[in-house]
Amino acid sequence: MTPSCEQAVRHEVSAAGLRPAARQVRDPPRDISRAKVAELFTLNVDPATLNLLRRRLIGWFRQHRRDLPWRRTLDPYRIWVSEVMLQQTQVATALPYYERFVRRFPTVAALARATDQEVLKVWQGLGYYRRARNLHAAARAVVRNHGGRVPDDPAAFAALPGVGRYTAGAVMSIAFGRPLAALDGNAVRVIARWLAMTRCVDDAATRARLWAAAEMLVPKKGKEGTVPLTKKGTVPFFRNAPGDWNQAVMELGSGVCLPRGPKCGECPVRRHCRAAARGIQDRIPKRRRRRPVPHIEVGAGIVWRRGRVLLCRRRADAMLGGLWEFPGGKRRPSETIPACIRRELREECGLAVAVGEHLVDVTHTYTHLRVTLRCYHCRAGPGRVRRLGCDAARWVRPGKIATYPLPAADVRILEALGVGLRPDEAGRRR
Repeated sequence: MTPSCEQAVRHEVSAAGLRPAARQVRDPPRDISRAKVAELFTLNVDPATLNLLRRRLIGWFRQHRRDLPWRRTLDPYRIWVSEVMLQQTQVATALPYYERFVRRFPTVAALARATDQEVLKVWQGLGYYRRARNLHAAARAVVRNHGGRVPDDPAAFAALPGVGRYTAGAVMSIAFGRPLAALDGNAVRVIARWLAMTRCVDDAATRARLWAAAEMLVPKKGKEGTVPLTKKGTVPFFRNAPGDWNQAVMELGSGVCLPRGPKCGECPVRRHCRAAARGIQDRIPKRRRRRPVPHIEVGAGIVWRRGRVLLCRRRADAMLGGLWEFPGGKRRPSETIPACIRRELREECGLAVAVGEHLVDVTHTYTHLRVTLRCYHCRAGPGRVRRLGCDAARWVRPGKIATYPLPAADVRILEALGVGLRPDEAGRRR
């Protein structure tokens, strides 16, 4: 660590009631380059201060935590499913999907036995479908390599498909009491405010400091027992200091230490917050300015042949991979939508089509992209469909389309199409 960096660290932690510990050699975080390894540091808190902070926050959490189904179990599989779903997704949105998913796949073995299409269909609507594919692949690896039991060894669990540093820390700490940190967006905000980190939290060096602080803060003591306690006699939970701590930090960020207008008066550990003491909590954390989201137009064809509609399955390595869609693609500059549809069907399926009347326009926003699908009825020409730009293609009766896993935008197209129509009636609409 350079003298200037060390001096900055000492200033940060001393003002927050923390002190720098002896420097240790650690593996660099996954998001930091070798050039930044020198800036890694380990923090040590005065034991009395740290114990007070932990007691207050964990005590607050056990009194005020939300009653959520994955908090009523120690089943590592169900805790794992919840953590995967909660990535990039709010609790209220994920809750019905979680209940449906564990009802359909109650064990890791049940998930491993399922087909890709079954998993994607149950996941449909939650988005970020790579999460579902990775979870499915990981479940098969657990059955194949770990006897169907989620491994309690952090290294073995972290080696599973789709398991990153956050997921490993969250599942290992909550399910097994492993003293590992779990740093999500809520925890980043809370810890950055505790330490009054004014640098951009998206920078690798700042993120390394946050991970180091999170690792220091998490209790090192594992499970204190398996005797269920209750909140008001109704909600069971189990004493687990590392897991309760990680959940408490995230719960504080979710309901009290909000991105805008933090409720500092309700915070059980506000006396430990350096940002609040300086009155700068509304300016932390500092984030990079988001780039404008590009907008593209896509032509999509509702291609008919003998009362059936053509569906194509997206390639597994593509965005929305494995889902079925009405075929089409991005409109080129100066290209009309009908011309775009004819070209895309020829390139993707080797099929000539006659473009008919317009059905609907659907706009959908993804994290990095906004797409408007302009959908037209089409009549297929002669010849077989060739899988030139897709993994599979099927002619499907309109009433059966909803049984396939579809992107959200295509579900809205299906609604405009009228799922309840008989094939002969739908054919007359084109």
